[in-house]
Amino acid sequence: MKIEHACVRQLQLPLVTPYKVSLLTMRVFDPFVVEIRDTEGRSGFGEALIVPGYTHETVEGSWRLCLSLAQRIVGLEAGEARALARAAVQDGVGAASAVLAALDMVAGHARLAPGADTRVPLLAPLHSEDRGALAEEIEATLARGYRTLKVKVGFDWTKDLRQVETIQQLVRGRATLRLDANQGFDSADGIAFAKRLSPQGIELFEQPCSLDDWRANAAVAAKSTVPVMLDESIYDVADIDRAAAIDGVGFVKLKLKKMGSIDMLLDGLARIRANGLTPVLGDGVSLEIGCWMEACVAAGTIDNAGEMNGFLKTRDRVFENPLPFADGAITLPGGYAPRIDRDLLARCTLREATFDDRVIAV
Repeated sequence: MKIEHACVRQLQLPLVTPYKVSLLTMRVFDPFVVEIRDTEGRSGFGEALIVPGYTHETVEGSWRLCLSLAQRIVGLEAGEARALARAAVQDGVGAASAVLAALDMVAGHARLAPGADTRVPLLAPLHSEDRGALAEEIEATLARGYRTLKVKVGFDWTKDLRQVETIQQLVRGRATLRLDANQGFDSADGIAFAKRLSPQGIELFEQPCSLDDWRANAAVAAKSTVPVMLDESIYDVADIDRAAAIDGVGFVKLKLKKMGSIDMLLDGLARIRANGLTPVLGDGVSLEIGCWMEACVAAGTIDNAGEMNGFLKTRDRVFENPLPFADGAITLPGGYAPRIDRDLLARCTLREATFDDRVIAV
């Protein structure tokens, strides 16, 4: 089969609650969404949100690469289109992954069609800052079925440490904590924070320092009282191998948009386990498209809380038949096949370009 249509859109969806991390506060998600259709009428979608500071990719550079790939794959056989997009991973994995994921969906990748009912537990981020509000948020979150909570740190290590201690007191062992600095610390502050942590209830400490500063991250991992997980530093299997050589690193997190295709993601997860580390999966700033795909991959490959919860952060969903969620978990019924909400796409589109039979519309 050949590719007969490709469309690239940039969407903008407001968030229910501002999402504060060490480098910025997000109030909208504005990802690129790639749609591909083949000559047999099968269609697929892929997405990638480019967040400056979390990657070397830029928004405009990724947009241009999406357009270039979309234009070039029209008229190609599916295998040729896949090879072209895979070769572009080194130029911009976010853009290439959006195309590869759409091709995986068009092809009906087996991982996207679980035959049995599937449950993928998720973690929940904590947003509140003062003790009273935190207590209420924690109780409400536990009541919704969550058993893993994400705590954002990387701001001021002394305040962060007090906040973690407060949360530990309020949780009282009823949930596991993941601490995420999102590259916010330098090595000195990261060490000061990590070596003072009481390990009680803490699963891991994520990405203490800059994605490029492997030495700083290693220094923190060596002193941390809890295992360190690398996220932003990881783009391929070579990075996974490098992480495995660092004392104190026990986890590696992957995202579809940072690996490429579904098969490339599966290879990365297998490589993590082969290195004796524990894989974590999920993109907290993805829409339903990416979260659904990652949940399908997580089923049978991941035994801890998934981080593919971005779809819960937006006010609107992009599927007409929303991704099922209950009791703190994505609950996929056997045979679930998402349908895109085209009216919502139209309302939320900032810009788009379509490519049909070498005819271009922008």
